[in-house]
Amino acid sequence: MKIQMYDTTLRDGTQSESVAFSVHDKLRVARKLDELGIDYIEGGWPGSNDKDAEFFRRAAALPWHHARLAAFGSTAHPNYRPEDDPNLLALLDASTPVVTIFGKSWDFHVTNALKIPLSRNCEIIRASVAFLKTAGREVIYDAEHFFDGFAANPEYALATLRAAEEGGADMLVLCDTNGGSLTRHIEESIRQVQAHAGLPLGIHAHNDSELAVANSLAAVACGAVQVQGTINGYGERCGNANLCSVIPNLELKTGHTTIGRDRLQMISAVSKFISQVANLPHRKELPYVGASAFAHKGGIHVSAVLKDTSTYEHITPETVGNSRRVLVSELSGRSNLLYKAREMGLDLGEHQDKLKVALSRIKKLESEGYEFEAAEASVRVLMETAVHGEREFFTIDNFRVVTDMHATGEVTSEATVKIHVGNRVVHTAAEGVGPVHALDRALHKALFEDFEPLRAVELTDYKVRVLEETHGTAAKVRVHIQQSDGVEYWTTVGVSENILEASYQALADGVRYKLLKERVPVPAGGRGAE
Repeated sequence: MKIQMYDTTLRDGTQSESVAFSVHDKLRVARKLDELGIDYIEGGWPGSNDKDAEFFRRAAALPWHHARLAAFGSTAHPNYRPEDDPNLLALLDASTPVVTIFGKSWDFHVTNALKIPLSRNCEIIRASVAFLKTAGREVIYDAEHFFDGFAANPEYALATLRAAEEGGADMLVLCDTNGGSLTRHIEESIRQVQAHAGLPLGIHAHNDSELAVANSLAAVACGAVQVQGTINGYGERCGNANLCSVIPNLELKTGHTTIGRDRLQMISAVSKFISQVANLPHRKELPYVGASAFAHKGGIHVSAVLKDTSTYEHITPETVGNSRRVLVSELSGRSNLLYKAREMGLDLGEHQDKLKVALSRIKKLESEGYEFEAAEASVRVLMETAVHGEREFFTIDNFRVVTDMHATGEVTSEATVKIHVGNRVVHTAAEGVGPVHALDRALHKALFEDFEPLRAVELTDYKVRVLEETHGTAAKVRVHIQQSDGVEYWTTVGVSENILEASYQALADGVRYKLLKERVPVPAGGRGAE
């Protein structure tokens, strides 16, 4: 059965505490949702702000290949007739084929918020829907706070639905606006509604009890044919039903059709795209689409996955455009390293047993505060060293970093590095905007002459975490450094009570990773030279 997907990322999603889209952002997101195969895209509330009105003006000139755009608003204000209500007129001015309006279903809201008689609220719902239908729009009616209202006064909640139906609504959407309903309550309520409603039903669930996805699936199981939600679950308070979970659950677990199996492979990319446009980190723990959704860390798990991925994966990650990851940590077994070696294209030959040395080293270092899950380049250096022996491209004699603050307020940093490259001693200095930048430049400057591949390498990200907060400024710190040669990015780790020593460890490991990957020969006189 086809279940309609109604996306409200651009309206309800923007009510999330950290989400703010420009008009250009909203257009980009809408086009991406259209490509994904979303049936309805709610672009915003044109009667509430100029940005949403501008979005609809510009969207009207664009081709939409699958989705129908919807403008969102409320029923008429009690003081206006529908034909004079600024909100309803703004909805028509948006020129969308679909209009979604919400009205009060909970008698508590009618008497305490609107402060009007219950019968007057039903009149407003009926007249507002009829006005929009007369204008030729498809009208979706969102019954706000329906499940709370149904629990408090079921007769009145049903009366509001009848009013929308009498006005000519095309769809009745039952909203768990406060997000507090349990799944059992959702199921019982919808079954009772079906005995009275003559229109198709939809569900709009919020996640305040972390049940928005479960409640949406339960509603479909009870006969709902439309699910409203947002990408990544963005939304006010705890968010809305996450369509990135709803869609694959319906497609893969219940036999329903949403966007279609062919488009399902796009959903991970769309999820990441929208988080990037929102300027938010993409949550690793998101089901189906997160980086950790198919990540395996425990050694027993990895050993089983190597034999048959279905042992610890409920679907194949490629089905939703994701990929399998194997993490390396103190919980790892030999299977983790074997998987990582294959993934990195590292030829172990007859030396697989030597991975035990690398595994032992990793577990020891993690007990000291190192963390390798996000530092796979350091893992490769450890594996190469354990399997093929240490290749000593360079050794440090000493480094020094000085930071000066001048009376003008200018701050400068200079690093000097003395290293051994084979039989040579190289002593260099470099300035930087900060101590780590200066150290990075000095180290690379010392190595450029002997190692041409390093000329393209630069530091692209730097993260520090304090490991022993109770020790104050004497605490041990963990540094993760990301470097890139313009084609590939890799991350390494260092740990020390001294932040510059930890930074040097990570920087040096990043250099070694690049040289090992490029199969650069060790200079004459260095350990491991041929």
